[in-house]
Amino acid sequence: MIVRPALEQDAPGFVELAAQVEHWFGPMVNEPGFRAAVHRHIRRATALVAVSSTRADLLGGLLMGAKPPTHHVHWLVVSEHARGQGVGRALMADALRRFVHSPATVEVVTFGPDHPGAVASGARAFYERLGFTPAEPADPGPEGGSRQVYRRAV
Repeated sequence: MIVRPALEQDAPGFVELAAQVEHWFGPMVNEPGFRAAVHRHIRRATALVAVSSTRADLLGGLLMGAKPPTHHVHWLVVSEHARGQGVGRALMADALRRFVHSPATVEVVTFGPDHPGAVASGARAFYERLGFTPAEPADPGPEGGSRQVYRRAV
């Protein structure tokens, strides 16, 4: 697996990843705002992808933002077939190395504890294993489900 900055030709792969998680996050594939955000992050070099030499599709993708000293994981998705293989961990490690300079805080908004995706996706446990801690509730997601901010000091 290789983690690298995303290229314009990776944009359709982000849409394919989004299609795999819309049942948890709400509509993205047909949302012009999502597609615009992907292209904006690619142009700014704040989008990362995980790729394999044996598969044409993306293993995972990440969109990162920052207002130093606070950095934001805007979007992180691992392909269904690659979950549990360290793809998300590799994307996060690369993002922290590339974008975050200490002292800093990294934030991500993920599922609230009562959201069905919290357990099914393993997102909360994933971020906790990476040293993030649950913080305040966030606005509900577009599908109406609860969300919570997670933070990590760097």
